[in-house]
Amino acid sequence: MPIQVVHFKHNQITYLPNQSAPVVSNDVLLYHQAGLPFNMDLVIGTLDKTDSPKETTMVSHGSQSRDIAIVGVAESDEMGTVPHKSSLQHHAEAAHNALEDAGLSKGDINGLLTAGFSTLVTAEYMGIQPTFTDNTSVGGSSFVIHVAHAIAAIRAGYCDTVLITHGQAGRSTRARVPVDGNLPVAQFESPYGLIGQPINYALACTRYMHEYGEDRTREAMSEIAVSTRKWANLNPKAVMHETPMTFDEYHNSRWVAWPFHLPDCCLVTDSGAAIIVTTAEKAANCKKQPVWVLGASESHDHGIISTMPSFTSLIARETGPKAMAQAGIRHDDIDLTMIYDSFTYTVMLTLEGLGFCRPGEAADFVKGQRTAPGGDFPLNTSGGGLSYTHPGMYGSFLLVEAVRQLRGECGDRQVKKRLSPTSNPEISIVNGTGGSLSSTGTVVLATG
Repeated sequence: MPIQVVHFKHNQITYLPNQSAPVVSNDVLLYHQAGLPFNMDLVIGTLDKTDSPKETTMVSHGSQSRDIAIVGVAESDEMGTVPHKSSLQHHAEAAHNALEDAGLSKGDINGLLTAGFSTLVTAEYMGIQPTFTDNTSVGGSSFVIHVAHAIAAIRAGYCDTVLITHGQAGRSTRARVPVDGNLPVAQFESPYGLIGQPINYALACTRYMHEYGEDRTREAMSEIAVSTRKWANLNPKAVMHETPMTFDEYHNSRWVAWPFHLPDCCLVTDSGAAIIVTTAEKAANCKKQPVWVLGASESHDHGIISTMPSFTSLIARETGPKAMAQAGIRHDDIDLTMIYDSFTYTVMLTLEGLGFCRPGEAADFVKGQRTAPGGDFPLNTSGGGLSYTHPGMYGSFLLVEAVRQLRGECGDRQVKKRLSPTSNPEISIVNGTGGSLSSTGTVVLATG
């Protein structure tokens, strides 16, 4: 069908990524497909002192149209130590529960995305025949990144209802991961003692301490660990639900890899989670309130930790602003922040990368249990990978909690809208990290 222009707005804006300020843009709302609006900024060009245009670019803002929604989320039936269930069972249980949450059946699913496990095996086990499949695997951020891939596939017409599923018997099947001797990590890191994530992340953290102060860094890490545990104490599904922790207990806990105490490190559990993404048309007939995807971005800038461009800067510095620009939001609009907490240090870098505070200022930002229940910056309200669950890759669980919070389903740990203590939150930012601080996916979610 022909493209119909239904809205046109001319703006002069002071900043747009990759453009010199100021720029002139035209905000155009189009209908490019039956009933589905597509919103974009047409950037005419940058302005110099003589106001003459110099270049032309186009930036899409299609997600603002609320055409794609998350309609179902769930975990597997049992989490923690579950030796009698396989990774595949956790996948299937989470998927079944997410379908029930959405009011859909497996016959409605025609897109299947997962990581760490073949979609061939997953689809066969669950009796799904997808028309679109994606096995993108870049660590724990994969499932956050899958949301962007689901959006692209739906808009391209490959499918209309996507299941993102994850299951991992991470605790019950722990074993040394075989490493191909030809890979860079085997040649350039393992011989020198870099043999696992605690060590890799600890290496990066020591550099941060060198640049910004050991005491300040330690203070921030303890604030994050204790506040996250408090959220877990409010979540009956959390592994650490009945295990409170004081600051003294944090500081007196055993070392894992200096400067990390045990509470600085994520759990190792058995669990699974699933998310269902679909069109606005199908969302209208689902059981629960749709949660709209307003923005999504992904990137990675290294593989092994020794090639990380900067130990004190995460690629979220790029994905965060891009996702927020797509969504048309500012930091003050965000009611809930969900950050992959593989380690307390990961949270610090992510807060700085997303722009909530400047580099080196995470300690000031989280001071005084600001991110704990009752604080003005709710963060990782499920208890996070540190105290809720972490089977090996955690990003899917960030999305589950964000959706539940936006739908007002979290009971004692339910947070409220930033500017309205009587209303449920409306906007959440979700950021996943994968590998050795390698990959990042950022998603902005909203209701209404």
